[in-house]
Amino acid sequence: MKFLLFLISMVYSLSANSLEIEHWETDNGILVLFIETHDLPIVDLRLNFRAGNSRDGDLPGLAKLANGLLLEGAEKLSAQQIAQQFEQVGARFSFESGLDMATTSLRSLSDRQKLESVIDLFAKVTALPVFPADALERDRRALLASLAERQKRAGSVASDGFFRALYQGHPYEFGSHGTRHGLETIKRVDLIEFHRRYYVGENASLAIVGDLNLAEAKIYAEKISQYLRSGKMAEALPGPEVIDGSTIRLVFDTEQTQIKIGMPLLDYHDPDFYALHLGNHILGGSGGHSWLMQKIREERGLTYGVYSYPLALETAGPYQISMQTRNHQAEEALNLLDETLADFIDTGPAQAELDHAKKHITGSFALRLDSNRKLLRQLSMIGFYQLPLNYLDEYPLKINAVTLEDIRRVFRKRVRPEQMIRIIVGPAQREDE
Repeated sequence: MKFLLFLISMVYSLSANSLEIEHWETDNGILVLFIETHDLPIVDLRLNFRAGNSRDGDLPGLAKLANGLLLEGAEKLSAQQIAQQFEQVGARFSFESGLDMATTSLRSLSDRQKLESVIDLFAKVTALPVFPADALERDRRALLASLAERQKRAGSVASDGFFRALYQGHPYEFGSHGTRHGLETIKRVDLIEFHRRYYVGENASLAIVGDLNLAEAKIYAEKISQYLRSGKMAEALPGPEVIDGSTIRLVFDTEQTQIKIGMPLLDYHDPDFYALHLGNHILGGSGGHSWLMQKIREERGLTYGVYSYPLALETAGPYQISMQTRNHQAEEALNLLDETLADFIDTGPAQAELDHAKKHITGSFALRLDSNRKLLRQLSMIGFYQLPLNYLDEYPLKINAVTLEDIRRVFRKRVRPEQMIRIIVGPAQREDE
């Protein structure tokens, strides 16, 4: 049951405004999280499916194409009719496809008459798309053009090469953009079958924030789910294979060499989640105060910016460090990056650095919750990744509980330079280099 991870915490107070998260399941198995707010006459909701690009199978780009075509017709409604009906009530429908998650979202005034009709429309658009052939061809061309444009940008070439090297043979291999072959191969029947498999109640979670009471939210949640087919939750993604570190050079005519290094590392349920995030904040996630910025930019002037961050996903998201540097300084900058990372793993931060990082992270945490949309995003993450319901309350507490020894232990055990991929995108090396 989806509630397994939620039994340890029920309704709880959120921040000084005493906001409460309510949760339940719809009749067809959708997990719903709801926060009631009345600051604005607005309702925001987000329906999340385990239907991201990691579910593309042999057709990279399928999830993105299917998600983007939802607005192009539903049941007996044309794309124009759908757009007009949303506009008539001042509502906004949006969609998004990432590695793990595909979403449809709605923002509407909370006026009951308007909300009633627009929620029914939202439900139909999400559950009953028709995938018209002409729209498929148009969007296919647009995605192929976008893919071709990525190959003209050194940063995109570095990012795509990084994912291919880290996740070779894994569902994350081609990131969120697909491949030319995949996009050219997709047929309408593939979109229909993908939607039937993944856009089902058992594979969904719903977040609602706004100007409703609990009884109304429950009614609307049932209306949102009413057209979804019955199915089953998508299978858990496999973990990526452990890889040997390597350096991959991609020739690209550019004035600034792109460097990206990293390894698969983090999921949302990782017991080292907080120590990794806090340690990374000190190493390369805190802007000008980070170790990497101080060593590589401030002391040596080898880059305008260098940063690192761990991306948590359903399984082993990448830990990555990225920077740009002048072509003739690329080797020097990469060597200094490696040295700084090794020093951090070996010695860890000082207590003053840890105290400052904790203060910054916990002090800015409220900024993640200062609007309906930000609350909606947090609720979506909690529901989709099945995090404990008290996640937002516990986050600053667990950050404050991290010790210097935790960071040293975790970085020495988990961050392994010998397993890291190094992607270097820049001009071909001269023979005398």
